Amino acid sequence: MRLSSWSVIHLDAATVLLQWATGGLLFCWFTTRRRMVGVGYGWLLRGTYMLMAAGACACALAFGTEPVRDVGSLGVALAALFALIVSVIRRKAGVSGQQDEHDRRTERVAEMTGIDREAPVRVAGGDEFPPWLDLVAPVIGLVGLVAAGIGAGGNDLVAVIRTLVGAAFLGVITDAMLLGHWYLVQPGLPRGLLNELVQFTMYVLPLEVAALVLPTGMLSVLSGTISDGWNGTLGYFWVACAVTTGVLCWVTQRALREKYYSAVMAATGLLYLAILTAFGTDLVARAVLAG
Repeated sequence: MRLSSWSVIHLDAATVLLQWATGGLLFCWFTTRRRMVGVGYGWLLRGTYMLMAAGACACALAFGTEPVRDVGSLGVALAALFALIVSVIRRKAGVSGQQDEHDRRTERVAEMTGIDREAPVRVAGGDEFPPWLDLVAPVIGLVGLVAAGIGAGGNDLVAVIRTLVGAAFLGVITDAMLLGHWYLVQPGLPRGLLNELVQFTMYVLPLEVAALVLPTGMLSVLSGTISDGWNGTLGYFWVACAVTTGVLCWVTQRALREKYYSAVMAATGLLYLAILTAFGTDLVARAVLAG
């Protein structure tokens, strides 16, 4: 029997924005907890995802509410705003790891050149921003996403898995692309931080694909049991996006092995493409299954 794709799962903009914000803020914590990236990177991510979470609330008001999810979206926005305010207030304390790395590089240059440079005097600016504060928003978002998955229709367990894995997938690939650009601001930043995000993208990608083929899923689209409205074209496009995302991440890792700084910029360009194919992997599939 040919199933109508309209009956499988419901997808809306409020859930997608909450997924994006929750996953992005989770991997913001993952990177900034090492205290190596400048404070501006945290400001960029917290501000961006705060607006996305607020956008989720606006979409809910415009297109239909899911009370727990929408309260979660508001909570994510407020938690991100609070973390941003605390970070701005404590900005004078700087970032300890960044300062230590700068001192280490300065000493190394002095040893190599024989030119002694006076170490900059650190001005005590109070306590640093506590990294755990960035975890508050993702925890709140987790509750909202579980509620969104349960309310999406279809099999509750499958819907929740897809919602949570999708949040991690969208968040990590977006943060990887943004971090790649941050190397323009902070050229001495260790490449290992970007490598970690790319590696996590490769870990999450198989989970994302597996979640989307769980019944009723993309295998039904590929087999023709569920019509995508384009004679199967969207199903094959989804496969191409998933494969291409993996290939781009693999090539990005190889690019980061090169010692030249231009390799980081090349990796960032590859991540530009990867974020497009990653969104195709997640959103095209769930849009087809939503009908």
